[in-house]
Amino acid sequence: MGTPQNPKSKKAKNGTKEGNLTHALVTCTKSGDVSAAISALNAAISTGVRPSANNFNSILHLLSSQASLDPTLVDSAFNLFDQMLSYNITPSESTITSMARIACHKSDGGDLSFGLVKSMNDKYGIMPRLRTYTPCLSFFCERLQAEKAYEVEDHMGTMGISPEESEISKLLEVSSKTGNGDKVYVYMQMLRNHVATVGYATSEATEGWFKSEKASEVGCVNWEEESVREVILKNGGGYFGGGWLGTGEWEVKKGRIGIDGVCEGCGKKLRGVDLGELERQGFMEKVAGFAIERETKANFSNFQKWLESHPGYEFIIDAANVGLYQQNFADGGFSLSQLDAVVREAKEVCNGKWPLVVLHNRRMAALSENPSNRMLLEHWKSLGALYTTPSGSNDDWYWIYATISQKALLVTNDEMRDHIFELLGSSSFFPTWKERHQVKYTFKKGKLVLVMPPTYSSVIQESENGSWHMPIGDKCEDERKRTWLCISRSISNNVSNRTNAVDGIDEDKINIEQNGASSLIGKRKERS
Repeated sequence: MGTPQNPKSKKAKNGTKEGNLTHALVTCTKSGDVSAAISALNAAISTGVRPSANNFNSILHLLSSQASLDPTLVDSAFNLFDQMLSYNITPSESTITSMARIACHKSDGGDLSFGLVKSMNDKYGIMPRLRTYTPCLSFFCERLQAEKAYEVEDHMGTMGISPEESEISKLLEVSSKTGNGDKVYVYMQMLRNHVATVGYATSEATEGWFKSEKASEVGCVNWEEESVREVILKNGGGYFGGGWLGTGEWEVKKGRIGIDGVCEGCGKKLRGVDLGELERQGFMEKVAGFAIERETKANFSNFQKWLESHPGYEFIIDAANVGLYQQNFADGGFSLSQLDAVVREAKEVCNGKWPLVVLHNRRMAALSENPSNRMLLEHWKSLGALYTTPSGSNDDWYWIYATISQKALLVTNDEMRDHIFELLGSSSFFPTWKERHQVKYTFKKGKLVLVMPPTYSSVIQESENGSWHMPIGDKCEDERKRTWLCISRSISNNVSNRTNAVDGIDEDKINIEQNGASSLIGKRKERS
């Protein structure tokens, strides 16, 4: 009779085998040797090793990362997946994503891949991610199976997943190549809504559509000028959104936009794109909701009521930011003289209209110990040019809410990166709002310089005559060097429609109406 085996010794022995398997799979992954990885797994199983989820996933990931797969290896992958399930190992999102990629190596891979994705939530309780859908979407788009691609997009929507530029570009291209002009328009709007500037692949897909014969056949011959005007105003000035305008062939050019916002390709002046009215209202409500959660409700509600009774501000001033600017020296402190300079400059820019200074009452109390300071602050307060936030409050909520509600410009150098703005940054509204409403400043040798927002926005723009402008590439240090796609109907095709379009719209009037302070945008003011 043999010596009884110590259970701990047996566990250690198996642990060594499992460790050897893991090591072998890591080595195979580094070398990209799929066959060796499968052999190592099978050998370990034959010795009684129970593979882990990580063991299966590492091999499936290795298989999914191959540019091409032999049909035998594709079958092996599905056998591994079945084997994984037989061990009662629940697949993860990464497992299904790997299988979705592998499935696309089959002739019917798109359907097989999409089937895996559609069933993963019901079967395994796993939520898909954008990357889980990409294989089947790419499969259908590359093979011009547009309706199936749209089905994938619809399913993404039901799962709360939004496509990004790469996916939108694929959908736009398959719509273009199958001649679906209505869908192309939808994806042009989706691009405009989701990305500021486009990559080169998206640019090429867009060019392909506008140079096609089908693109010249879609469009509206007659439209109501006043209706288009109203839509442009409500949408913030950057797009119409009601369908293709004009008829005939398109001219596609590449060029640059001047510092004045004028396109060198067509002479059209681009706009500073702001939030639409519904977006602005939604953003304002979101800010108020966060503020009320984190502030004393009565305090913030009182501020909201006060603003309602004091409308019409064109400038809001972040007093703490201005007063403490460059005061990090031995005798530095809150500079009321700097704040006063900004107040006077803002008033001058607005033809005598007072700005609103938002100042914490703790700072107000400290400054008021000096009689001359107290006199100046009381003067501002008597004119409705100063609001002091109560003790325990964060004045950031007050000045950002005031700026949104008043459609004003905000004077601050705050980059808005702290926790408050992380909350707001999750909204697509925040970057657009910040670009159009933040006024930065410097004091150069004692002279104040207000730096207004740029004259135009580097985002996709649809104009009132149906033309499009699309910025290409990543962030540019100098926007004047950025390449743009300029897309418009041929003059000969569009002349007959001009009287039906919105050429009567005064662009300056649009800017002023959409944002009470936007007539000031683009100016650089220096106080001597």
